[in-house]
Amino acid sequence: MSDLIDRISAAASLTPDTAQEAVGNILAFLRSESDDPAVETMIAQTPGATESLAAAGDADFGGGIMALGSKLMGLGLDMGQIRTVGEEFVSFAKSHTDEATVSRAIGSVPALAPFV
Repeated sequence: MSDLIDRISAAASLTPDTAQEAVGNILAFLRSESDDPAVETMIAQTPGATESLAAAGDADFGGGIMALGSKLMGLGLDMGQIRTVGEEFVSFAKSHTDEATVSRAIGSVPALAPFV
């Protein structure tokens, strides 16, 4: 497992597989809701992000943030764990990508801001 997934699984008390799928779903949501190139830059420069996207498979977020929440809760995450996954991912991404790019990527999807 990558450092990203190890960090998130420990912080959120999740199995590595669940942590990876949760991160992948968040990234897939970002990708589907934003047309800002900062999202792709953040994904490309964050170790473990591309693998997490692959673990999430084909994610459909036609229901917006509620669809993401449902998907994450379907993995067994509670609201505290969802927040932890988001916060840990953002912190990890900022340590591998410049902070402005990560902030711009997250800010490009206002519905996500309360969770990260």
